[in-house]
Amino acid sequence: MKKLILLLIPLTLLISKESRCQTRKGNILLGGDFANFDLGLQKGAGFQMRIDPKLGIFFHDHFAMGAYASFNYQNVSKSSSITFGAGLLSRFYTKGKSGQDGLDRSSFFFEITAGLAGSHITNGTSTDGLGLGAGPGYTFFLSPNIGLETLLKYDGLLGFGSKALQSDLNLNIGFQIYLDSHKMRKTVTEDMDAKHR
Repeated sequence: MKKLILLLIPLTLLISKESRCQTRKGNILLGGDFANFDLGLQKGAGFQMRIDPKLGIFFHDHFAMGAYASFNYQNVSKSSSITFGAGLLSRFYTKGKSGQDGLDRSSFFFEITAGLAGSHITNGTSTDGLGLGAGPGYTFFLSPNIGLETLLKYDGLLGFGSKALQSDLNLNIGFQIYLDSHKMRKTVTEDMDAKHR
């Protein structure tokens, strides 16, 4: 528990500190997209939600690779459906629009995902197999380390089951935290050194 607290304190401090470029090599991308939140208030109206958490590392300036997970649940009247997936993601960012301080204010990006996925509808179709997705997005940086983004993404599912192909076009909204790994290592090292003194 102490180790977790030691890691969370520097992480919290890093969110408030400036980084010169949110999408530079070595930085970490952490966050997710949210879509289709719908809670019907009438009898039998149902409930729907979609959550896509993401984690990535910038291997080059403006290019990140990492992992994603996806979960979509819909329940309407006597029918429900669950769609899920997990796999690899890559993002290519354009050079952002910078302010006077050199920080990016906004940036376009293109996201590609590939992994294992499944879709199951109660008393209906089901597919399990390869999930592929691609689409453009736009990030507006609310602060030096926090981005509000929108993503228009095609998601396809190729596989086995009662339906061989399923596809969707989704408009997602999400938040991403861009952590400067260089500052994070330095802060953690300083905190560990201070504890041993």
